[in-house]
Amino acid sequence: MAATVATPVTPTEHDPDRCGSEEESRGAEAEEESSQQQTGPAASVTHSRLSKLPLARIKALMKTDPDVSLASQESVFIIAKATELFVEMIAKDSLVYAQQGKRKTLQRKDLDNAIEAIDEFAFLEGTLD
Repeated sequence: MAATVATPVTPTEHDPDRCGSEEESRGAEAEEESSQQQTGPAASVTHSRLSKLPLARIKALMKTDPDVSLASQESVFIIAKATELFVEMIAKDSLVYAQQGKRKTLQRKDLDNAIEAIDEFAFLEGTLD
């Protein structure tokens, strides 16, 4: 008689085919993040796993500002997360224009269109010239 072992499978990334709203997935991510909050050296390990950008590079960029002498791990993480969210938002908005042109690849004109059309990106006007 063979024994079978059931192993629970937990999704590691958001699967668009999975049922559930975006708000539910955000809530689950927030719970996961709050349960992982720690202090000390282990906290920086947790932050680096939650960030897709290199934290050391971001810290170095922050320190190039003469007004910044010290940057805590938390502040570096917040800047990294805000940058990720900004890039994601502008990419998604640009994708709409690429899809209108029946393309899957983002082009510069898609970014230009998103910057011109969306008020939140008004500060970027003229930066891609």
